[in-house]
Amino acid sequence: MPLLVASNLRKTYGGKTAPPVVDGVSFAIERGETLGLVGESGSGKSTIARMVLGLVEPTSGNVSFSGQPVTGVPQNKLRSLRRRMQPVFQDPYAALNPRMRIEQIVTEPLVIHENHSGAERRRRCQELLRQVGLDDSAMRRYPHEFSGGQRQRINIARALALRPELLVLDEPVSALDVSVGAQIVNLLRDLQREFALTYLFISHSMPLVRYLSTNIAVLSRGQLVELGSRDQVCETPRQDYTRQLVAATPEMRR
Repeated sequence: MPLLVASNLRKTYGGKTAPPVVDGVSFAIERGETLGLVGESGSGKSTIARMVLGLVEPTSGNVSFSGQPVTGVPQNKLRSLRRRMQPVFQDPYAALNPRMRIEQIVTEPLVIHENHSGAERRRRCQELLRQVGLDDSAMRRYPHEFSGGQRQRINIARALALRPELLVLDEPVSALDVSVGAQIVNLLRDLQREFALTYLFISHSMPLVRYLSTNIAVLSRGQLVELGSRDQVCETPRQDYTRQLVAATPEMRR
């Protein structure tokens, strides 16, 4: 059974007559795999991410995680699922509370969901920071003292705090320099292998999606126009829109 299933998702804002932001999108992600969701800005990618996480309710359609419904479920009943699927958002600074030290930020999920002592939270924070390539000295510092790439590493560390099964990565490197973004993408690959993580990786960059993904879903104006394996979508695309995306970006060699 797939870990995540989205069925015929549709989302409109502004009433029944408003055009849909997302229209009839369906996909599934197997455990340990990565689905790359690629499309232009405004194509509905982030709305899909929020529906998957249960942060936005679809106008119609369903999302299930490990066989459990995500849509149509009261927020208080989604608590157990929150531990198992975590987001990493686009802006690494906006996602961090500037008034909190890094130790507080990384261990906040443990405070909310688990009953650990201060010493245990501190030990877990040290472990998480090392896993993302930061040392213990980061714990007492504030977000503004770090570079953009380091801030995104902190966001990833926080996302891993509850040992989730799924990470929803919404344009996690688009705000970073190319070289720094490449380091973050390689970190994500390493973490996936180490912890058997499943990813929904959202990007406007076909080379990045091809590099990280097992399967690729191509989104255009809220509709899924192509879905297939990484090699099939990139090497023998069926749709003109997909061919244009591939042609517009250089091939990323594995």
